[in-house]
Amino acid sequence: MSQEWDAGRLDSDLEGVGLETLAVRAGQHRSPEAEHSEALYLTSSYVFRTAADAAARFAGEVPGNVYSRYTNPTVRAFEERIAAMEGAEQAVATSTGMSAILSIVMSLCSGGDHVLVSRSVFGSTISLFEKYLKRFGVEVDYVPLSDLDAWSAAFKPNTKLLFVESPSNPLAELVDIAALAEIAHSKGALLAVDNCFCTPALQQPLKLGADIVMHSATKYIDGQGRSMGGVVAGRGELMKEIVGFLRTAGPTLSPFNAWVFLKGLETLSVRMQAHCARAQQLAQWLEQQPGVERVYYAGLPSHPQHELAKRQQSAFGAVVSFEVAGGKEAAWRFIDATRVISITTNLGDTKTTIAHPATTSHGRLSPQERANAGIGDNLIRVAVGLEDVLDLQADLARGLAAL
Repeated sequence: MSQEWDAGRLDSDLEGVGLETLAVRAGQHRSPEAEHSEALYLTSSYVFRTAADAAARFAGEVPGNVYSRYTNPTVRAFEERIAAMEGAEQAVATSTGMSAILSIVMSLCSGGDHVLVSRSVFGSTISLFEKYLKRFGVEVDYVPLSDLDAWSAAFKPNTKLLFVESPSNPLAELVDIAALAEIAHSKGALLAVDNCFCTPALQQPLKLGADIVMHSATKYIDGQGRSMGGVVAGRGELMKEIVGFLRTAGPTLSPFNAWVFLKGLETLSVRMQAHCARAQQLAQWLEQQPGVERVYYAGLPSHPQHELAKRQQSAFGAVVSFEVAGGKEAAWRFIDATRVISITTNLGDTKTTIAHPATTSHGRLSPQERANAGIGDNLIRVAVGLEDVLDLQADLARGLAAL
């Protein structure tokens, strides 16, 4: 009976279903063993029926797995699920979020091309462009994320790609993705959006006009701080170029990590709802506390892009950043006074984390680069997890008392 299983039945039954169903069911291809959970294929290579079969697969003349550096059934299931959730034609998984960015630029840009990057991006993203990609002749300029006029003015005849985080790390700054996509396309450029902070559960940039969306799957897609990975999604012709880069350079996602991410996606929507509810409550509380000079959270009416966030996101995310009175020394005292929250730079975990961006995630940037990104010495970032919100509030109160 198991030999008669229709492995294609699942995908054909998912037309028009909701995001939560896609997060649980999309991309699953059952083997003749008819397993209920996704299978984990821990193999580096595959056996061919004949020499001719091997030649045809390597030449791309017939479908099938060739080598796990670029084709693996578990990784493919994760890619197909993300593609379905993001509304993409295809997704390509990578070993980390940073390798996803590297793969985008190395696949779609050449020496002499110009890339525009939003100023408010992850510190390692700036380092990648400044220290490495510029060596190979890629021109890079930085633009204030929300200033559409500045984006238009920064274009050059050789501008090939726009790369943004929205919301940004760690200040939750946004750009009007639809408007920026229109600007990019009018000038013949592509728009890539880092959707790590929202995930497809809260925002789908491709449906707003972006050409490419990418994630550090290490964060909310995993959800429990276990594995590292990245993913890029978009139109098929663009992803074909990225597949070619992975096939040659090999920054590939491991099958085990892909399997972990598949399990993470199954609970993504409910986790993000819980994360966001706790973050909203803590942001509102922090905004009323003495010693807190400013809170950065798009769910607050005081956020300058609150209305934009309401339009292009279904919720406001789980990262709350705030500035305290007293500079770096005060920020460190605040962080050190906490007892429940973990002092670490990772985010997207069930466990709440706290970090000092100026000396950790953005510590390799020059003082001027940090200033351009709005990263002050008194800034603290909290990635809100799933603990009892009153316990988190009490822990942050310990930090406030240390001021």
